[in-house]
Amino acid sequence: MAIVRRLGLDIPVSRLPSLDPGFLPVGAFRRAYRAAAAAHPDSFRVRLALERESGRVSVVEEPAVPSGLGLDEATDLFFERLLKSMLWVRGGFRAVLSAVPSPGDTTGRRAAADAFVDGLARRLAETYAPGGARAFDASFMAGVYEAPFSVAALPLDRAPAENEPSLPVGGRLDGCRIGLDLGGSDRKVSAVIDGEAVYSEEVVWHPKTESDPAYHSAGILDALRTAAARMPRVDSIGVSAAGIYVDNRTKVASLFLKVPPDAFRAQVRDIFLRAAAEMGGVPIRVVNDGDVTALAGAMALKTDTLLGIAMGTSEAGGFVDANGGIRGWLNELAFVPVDVREEGAPLDPWSGDAGCGVQYFSQDAAIRLAPAAGIRLDPALSPGDALKVLQERHAAGDPGAEAVFRSIGVYLGHALSDYADFYGMKHVLVLGRVTSGAGGDRILEEAQAVLAEADPALARTLRIHLPDEAIRRVGQSIAAASL
Repeated sequence: MAIVRRLGLDIPVSRLPSLDPGFLPVGAFRRAYRAAAAAHPDSFRVRLALERESGRVSVVEEPAVPSGLGLDEATDLFFERLLKSMLWVRGGFRAVLSAVPSPGDTTGRRAAADAFVDGLARRLAETYAPGGARAFDASFMAGVYEAPFSVAALPLDRAPAENEPSLPVGGRLDGCRIGLDLGGSDRKVSAVIDGEAVYSEEVVWHPKTESDPAYHSAGILDALRTAAARMPRVDSIGVSAAGIYVDNRTKVASLFLKVPPDAFRAQVRDIFLRAAAEMGGVPIRVVNDGDVTALAGAMALKTDTLLGIAMGTSEAGGFVDANGGIRGWLNELAFVPVDVREEGAPLDPWSGDAGCGVQYFSQDAAIRLAPAAGIRLDPALSPGDALKVLQERHAAGDPGAEAVFRSIGVYLGHALSDYADFYGMKHVLVLGRVTSGAGGDRILEEAQAVLAEADPALARTLRIHLPDEAIRRVGQSIAAASL
């Protein structure tokens, strides 16, 4: 057990990655801050409400240490990282902070709590304002939800109430359904009648390099019509695609990477709604592929409350809740903080932030760790080919390559302890090219060992899975058909 001193806190860390000993898990930092707050008689609770589309609101409550006690910087970091995590796990454009009164509070104590929250909200608003450290996040969320991003303090009785419906999405395979899985290099479509795939087709296409949305529209309609021709009727259409979709409308998606902004707004935003209209007004549901992957895993395992984590080009996520439904959360785990070390955390080149999941749970993570293991990779290799070299060296018994995958496993064990605060999951399905072969086994071994030490209560209830044959049989397109 290591003790790391950071911003006035003594942070116990059960195990550190051998190739990255400076790593400081955000979950360990959160637990240390909460312990400091619990030990202080004047601590109080702060409520964070985050509003997204259609009046949906996520709410969390956390303790806060009063100002002037030597933990002011830790407090600001705690709540800034909390808001950042909430934005990319749940999504939202309006953050509201409120002091939560306790029974027996004096007038002075309540006034002090309100003043603290007012100051905290102002500092967060500055951080997320144009030119601030988190301007990227604020701008991104404003674009997704087509509303100005804001952070403000309000009295508890004026703050938005929690509204987290479980969407009745997925798991239904009755009737005649089309499932469409749109990838960056191929598209897969299935015609499903009462749970049986009567037809499946995989077609190569190149959506990421095409600037004319007519190409994308033609490809989508061709797939739908091909599947429809194999069934007596079409009752519903389910679509799985990388990106962010709100109310079946495209907000951000790499499939349309080259489409100019004006054409995107005019022809891509409602591309799936127009496709459904072309098919005769059939009901359609478009869902991020991470959620569909989680759904496929839940269907195969016959369970629920499952978090799916895909480690490939980036880190993607999806979640199926206790009702077997999907919440409509963003689940963009690539941007969720996992490391709060003071210096040395790798930067995400897109957002400019340090210590976020993409640099710990992707092929870039494995490549980043290789030099510390004494492995020199040819810089001319593509990231995918560099990862393949590491996997081949691991299979050949190279201890340095094994240390790479074990270090990723340590990252994962700590991150799962933190993700549980937001998901409360009982199962985790870990997949993607980084977990292929024996490296995936090493990652799971280390993750489970870390959990057993750092969060034994969670370790006793959480089951971590790699895809097996049963899960592979429920393909993305078939799971999409159940949407």
